[in-house]
Amino acid sequence: MELADRAVGFLLSVMSLSIFTYYTFWVIILPFVDDDHFVHKYFLPQEYAILIPISAGVALLCFLSIFVGVVMLKSKKKKA
Repeated sequence: MELADRAVGFLLSVMSLSIFTYYTFWVIILPFVDDDHFVHKYFLPQEYAILIPISAGVALLCFLSIFVGVVMLKSKKKKA
């Protein structure tokens, strides 16, 4: 089991580092590259650099709110 936990942790670390690197390059470095450069075809338009994190944050906040609400309702039923 310990090996599986290490593999999952390593996979999550690699994924997080790759997403961070991609997003950092997209937001910080890409605006200084010429518009006709070939590297622009590997990235979405700049508007999505704001829309994607905001959408993910709103979805996460909604999920957490629903989760907390369900837990509170279940704990209230156990007391009664």
